[in-house]
This record gives sequence, structure tokens and C-alpha cells, in this order.
Amino acid sequence: MTEKNTKVITWKNCLKVGVSAFVLFLCIYYWKGISGIAGSIIGALAPVFIGFAIAYVLNILMTFYERHYFTKSKKKLVKLSRRPVCLTGAFLTLAGIIALIVILVVPELVSCVKFLVSEIPPLIERILKTEFVRENLPKDILSKLSGIDWMSYISKFIDTVGSGLGNALGAVVSAVTSAVSVIVTALLSIIFSLYLLAGKDKLCEQSKRLCKSYVPEKATDRLSYTVKVFDECFHNYIVGQCTEAVILGVLCTLGMLIFRFPYAPMIGALVGFTALIPVAGAYIGAGVGAVMMLTESPLKALLFLVFIIVLQQLEGNLIYPKVVGDSVGLPAVWVLVAVTVGGGLFGVVGMLLGVPLAAGIYRLVSEDVKKREAQKEVITEE
Repeated sequence: MTEKNTKVITWKNCLKVGVSAFVLFLCIYYWKGISGIAGSIIGALAPVFIGFAIAYVLNILMTFYERHYFTKSKKKLVKLSRRPVCLTGAFLTLAGIIALIVILVVPELVSCVKFLVSEIPPLIERILKTEFVRENLPKDILSKLSGIDWMSYISKFIDTVGSGLGNALGAVVSAVTSAVSVIVTALLSIIFSLYLLAGKDKLCEQSKRLCKSYVPEKATDRLSYTVKVFDECFHNYIVGQCTEAVILGVLCTLGMLIFRFPYAPMIGALVGFTALIPVAGAYIGAGVGAVMMLTESPLKALLFLVFIIVLQQLEGNLIYPKVVGDSVGLPAVWVLVAVTVGGGLFGVVGMLLGVPLAAGIYRLVSEDVKKREAQKEVITEE
């Protein structure tokens, strides 16, 4: 009986291997069609993925509010209203933060761009008239550059772009379609995130029941632990980075007000917002701020860069370790690798998600290595 069962099991294993190889061959041979179908499915599921991301961030705020919403009260009305009130508060908090950043940053950026467009031609003319340029630049090149009407060129460029966009009906239709698609996706994502948060307890219970019913117990335990590790890494990363970004933005704004730098609230908000990106984020915001400040005074822009460098050193060596500490649990070199690889593959989104993903993988691999080393030591002792 045992031999017969062994033969059946062996035949089934061979059949599984053959089917798997055939499916793999079909995937490779029809890769273009399969990748196109997969891309369409992922595109259709975009609101679900975005909604899950929004729900994850909102859940951090919601759980914080739930821990402080009349926790000692035993009234039925308080218990029934806890979830809706905390969910509404979390959503309004996130929307208020985004609106505040947009209100502070966007108008100043628009006015800065307009100012740069109007000031670039006179600036070029002043540079060409300086003694250093006249002495070191060849006369033929200098005469050609001096004879150019920079303002007319810029005006022509703007008119050309404007007329081109105005006459291109297809571009307008495409832009409107894209805008409508983005709005619909955003609304569906928000609605989906609200449904997720409203029924998160029930969804978690259903997920556990499905895993216990269809996944082996050992694999279920391992999967649960893996999800827990990544959840801790993402939670600690989001809380730590947001706290650090707020502190850096406030310190930047206060320092700029003390030294009387222009655009203090706007640049402080921008530096704090970009500080959510590890390693290079604050410097990106500082670079944009320096360009804007250059329209006021080149000396102030230079002093501002010196101020940001000093502030970053103080923040990185004193504030960041105490606020965030080792919550992410990832060495500095791997943080840099995660930001570089994530940014290269998926842009800003990759830079934001690269660190917590790398932290989770680093923690799981470290624990597995320690476990294997302990097992080897036990075998050696025996």
C-alpha cells in the first residue's frame, strides 16, 4: 500500500512540475500579451492600491485619536461614535496638512517663476557688461550675445507654447481626460480607504480565517510574522519621519525669521515636506528655496545654504537620533542604498518606500541568519 501511494505521489509531483514548466514557457513566449494584460489589471486596481496606502496612513492618526477619545467612558454613545469621529478627525487632519502646504508653497512658487522670467534678460545683460566677462570672453561671442534681445526670445517662446497648446485640440482633450481620470481615481481611492478603515476589524478577522482555512499553519504563522515586521517598520518610519520633518520645518522657519531671510514660512514648509524623503529630501527643498531667494539677493541665498547645512548637521546628529532613534533599525549605508535604488526604479515613491521595505527585509534576514547560526552551534556542540 505504501509503494502504491508513493508511486501516485511521485506521478502527481511530476505532473505538477510539467504543468509549471509549460505555464512558464507560455508566460515567456507570450510575454508581451501577458504583460499588457497584467498592466491593464494593475491600472484598474490603482484606486485599490492608492486607497490602501491612504488608509494605512490615516489608520496611524485614527488609532492615535481612538486612544485619547474618552477611553475611560463606558457610555454606549461614546463607543458607537468612537470610530466615525476618530476617522473623520484623521481625514480632516491629513487634508488640512496637505492644504496648508499647498497654500504656503504653490503661490510663492508661481510668483517666483514669473519673477525669474521677467528678471532673467536684465540679469544676462548685466553679466555681459561686467568687466570679468568682457576681459575673458572672446569679442565675437560677446558681440553676438550682446545683440540678442533676450526678452523677445522669451516672449516668443511663451507665445509659441501658448498658441501651440491652444491650437492642439487633441492635447486639450487628452489633458481633460487625464484630469478627469485622476480626479475619479482620487475619489475612488478615498472612498475605498474610508471603507477599509470603517471595517478594518472585520476585514482582519476575515483575512485570518481565510489563511487558517487555505494556508498551512506553519506558513500562516510565518506570513503573520512577516506582515507584523513590515507593519512595524512602516509605522515607525512614517511616525518618525513625520515628527522629524515637522521639527526640521519649524526650526528652519524660526531660523529664517531670526536671520530675516525672505519666504520664511513657504521655504520652511517646503523643507519640512521634502524632509519626508530620507537623506536628500531636506537638501532638495533647500535647493528650491535658494533659487527663490536668489531672486531677492544672491548673498542671502548663499547664507541660506550655509544655514541649511549647519541646521542639517545639528538635526542629523542631535535631534534625529533622539526623535527617531533606531526605530527603523536600518544602518545608514543601507538607508542610502535603499533611497538610491528606490529612487532610480520608482522615483519619489521609491525613495519614500525604499527605506521601510529595506528595513523589513534587513530585520527578517538578520533574524534568519541568527537562527541558522544558533542551529549550527547546537549541531557542533552535539
